[in-house]
Amino acid sequence: MTDTGPSTEPAGDPVEALRQRALHALTAARERTSTLTTCVEEPDLTAQHSPLMSPLVWDLAHIGNQEELWLLRAVGGREALRPDIDKVYDAFEHPRAERPSLPLLPPAEARHYVADVRNRVLDILEAAPLQGSPLVDAGFAFGMIAQHEQQHDETMLITHQLRRGPAALTAPPPGSAPADAAALPSEVLVPGGPFTMGTSTEPWALDNERPAHTRDVPSFHIDTVPVSNGAYACFVADGGYDDPRWWAPEGWAHIREHGLAAPLFWRREGTQWLRRRFGVTEPVPPNEPVVHVSWYEADAYARWAGRRLPTEAEWEKAARHDPVTGRSLRYPWGDADPAPEHANLGQRHLQPAPVGSYPEGASRLGVRQLMGDVWEWTASDFLPYPGFAAFPYPEYSEVFFGSAYKVLRGGSFAVDPVACRGTFRNWDLPIRRQIFAGFRTARTAAPESA
Repeated sequence: MTDTGPSTEPAGDPVEALRQRALHALTAARERTSTLTTCVEEPDLTAQHSPLMSPLVWDLAHIGNQEELWLLRAVGGREALRPDIDKVYDAFEHPRAERPSLPLLPPAEARHYVADVRNRVLDILEAAPLQGSPLVDAGFAFGMIAQHEQQHDETMLITHQLRRGPAALTAPPPGSAPADAAALPSEVLVPGGPFTMGTSTEPWALDNERPAHTRDVPSFHIDTVPVSNGAYACFVADGGYDDPRWWAPEGWAHIREHGLAAPLFWRREGTQWLRRRFGVTEPVPPNEPVVHVSWYEADAYARWAGRRLPTEAEWEKAARHDPVTGRSLRYPWGDADPAPEHANLGQRHLQPAPVGSYPEGASRLGVRQLMGDVWEWTASDFLPYPGFAAFPYPEYSEVFFGSAYKVLRGGSFAVDPVACRGTFRNWDLPIRRQIFAGFRTARTAAPESA
């Protein structure tokens, strides 16, 4: 069993190919940032739409500040452009709820700043050797910053979902479910045995994805598709939010304290569930993956269904393991970079696709929609892999390790492909519901199935 790296670099000069890959990733991220920050007026940029989120203008300038810190200063060795704002845009200095009170750059100045930084960065990228130190090898620092910007783009999209008022963003809906979706088996057996988890060769993988190591996972069954709105509505209708049997004690206390009775953005009107989605109120589509549920809600549903959440190792084995070759693939469908037929990624749509979609993106075992649509909660705490080493700074992962955070896998419709792969790890507090998170369930295989 081996961990496999990218197999899709263009032919020709490999350094120039990396340079073009970095340029494309940086450009795509900036185009998305522009879309998210030009579709609303200045008051919406400077307002805090939820204490859980920063003002959009903070995210905008923070993106530029991180790019200045890592690409202008660390890689390019340039003199600091705006050292006076470093602390204002340090995410660890100021909780999100406090950021509106900071001396933030106004929108016009923030836009000028991020554009100035980017112009200088492009000069550095043109001349950078992309080898010689861990920070620049294979263009890592440029890939890290592209991923960072895309992650904040997803954060800004969450802010747009929380924002009140008319719709500011539009996108075509995903297509209908494929013809075979209704006939899919409810679950897939993942055979027991060892597999390679994590990576040591993916050039832009972040520190918490490393190093590759062997995990022995007993046989288990996992849902073929994510849990749907319709299935989750059955849990609600059966009194799931009123029965403490299904809830972890902390989760039960949380939903009682806050009066939670359905996923975030759902409301009942007569006999119908409605939801608010990016400024539009619409019926909840029963065949979409449920989204905006916390870990506690996902865990409660799984218990109610007589199942459980998959562990992080189980999720990754279901996504990456090829039982024929024993290899761990980069993605469920293989080693090729994501394409539109594989997964709902990159904000092409502003909602999940129907369950059973993207058959060409299925894993070797036949599990669908493991990438894109919704982040999937797992049963696991966010912990380091054996041999973990913080790089290039401990605040990316290390400070979050422990039992307070739960791991999410797979990415959502809001995730760009540059920040989504079979080894990518996300994490959040188990109470969080504003994120684009859903789940699928699992069960341990009976001995005769193993």
